[in-house]
Amino acid sequence: MRSSDAGPSEKLEIEHVSVHFRARGENLVVLDDVELSVAPGERLMLLGPSGCGKSTLLKTIAGFQKPLGGEIKLGNRVVTEPGPDRFVVFQEFDQLFPWRTVRDNVVDCIRLTRGTPKAQALDSARDVLDMVGLTKYANFFPHTLSGGMKQRVAIARAWATQPKILLMDEPFAALDAMTRATLQDETVNIWRRAQRTLIFVTHSIDEALYLGQKIAVMGRNPGRILEVIDNPFTDERDAPGSLALRHQIRALLESSAA
Repeated sequence: MRSSDAGPSEKLEIEHVSVHFRARGENLVVLDDVELSVAPGERLMLLGPSGCGKSTLLKTIAGFQKPLGGEIKLGNRVVTEPGPDRFVVFQEFDQLFPWRTVRDNVVDCIRLTRGTPKAQALDSARDVLDMVGLTKYANFFPHTLSGGMKQRVAIARAWATQPKILLMDEPFAALDAMTRATLQDETVNIWRRAQRTLIFVTHSIDEALYLGQKIAVMGRNPGRILEVIDNPFTDERDAPGSLALRHQIRALLESSAA
């Protein structure tokens, strides 16, 4: 899988986006006047507490949720619905087709989203399964895999479709610490080869610092962007100089919760 196969990523612009839900006759403001710009090929973390609208913002970018106000633009196009230029990896392990093998899960997704001929899709599937270390499990069915392995398949399937933006909604939250660290490393390694735009939802400061080139810290009541922070410690675990930045992020989150 070559990084140039799907063309370059495009700039994402989130302009004054608001999302409201109706609950028991009341109007719940989930996102309020969110503005954010994501450069092509950038790794952005959406970091914040539960209930701050991180996942809602991700779904709005994906086109699953329509904003009440504002708009989202990818390149010169306004996002109004889901599309193959944006692919979501969810937290749930069971997002694979249980009746299809690991390889066929990837092949089917490539063919459905890109209309790729079967032989070419098979080649792409082999490449990405090798990238995530699952070549020898290509003929296994999802029910035989661990949670971490299922997430590897989901990640492989997502990258294989070559989206302009990969959206990841706390995909490692339910995994043990060792598996989570391994998949974080694999995500970085795959991104280095493919270099698509990556937007990743997390509530972990450590995960945000390791994966994110930029960190959008979100607050709640209503959901909004508190600050977008450039991260000089991306790809480093427990970097000695990161302590001050950790304190800064924690202070932002605590001020929002007060």
